[in-house]
Amino acid sequence: MTVYVIVQLKMTDRAAYDRYQSQFFDVFRKFEGRLLSADEHPAVLEGKWDRDKLVLMSFPNEAAFRAWADSPEYLEISKDRKAGAEGILLLAKGFSP
Repeated sequence: MTVYVIVQLKMTDRAAYDRYQSQFFDVFRKFEGRLLSADEHPAVLEGKWDRDKLVLMSFPNEAAFRAWADSPEYLEISKDRKAGAEGILLLAKGFSP
């Protein structure tokens, strides 16, 4: 079942986050994920949003997501993501009618 990763980021150190971002695709493309959106100015249609960036990814299943998220390559670059931004990360299962 497809899973979606929703990330909401609040920047704390832009230089550290930019280092992460510059290495992201080199690692991401080795796995089965798809980057669906990475928007620093999403339209807030309702409520208050106190974040700076929204990222939406999909993976064919949770195992594929975990393979990426737990890979040594991603764990190494994610140090800069964690240093550069506070994140709220959600894993949502896709809908199968």
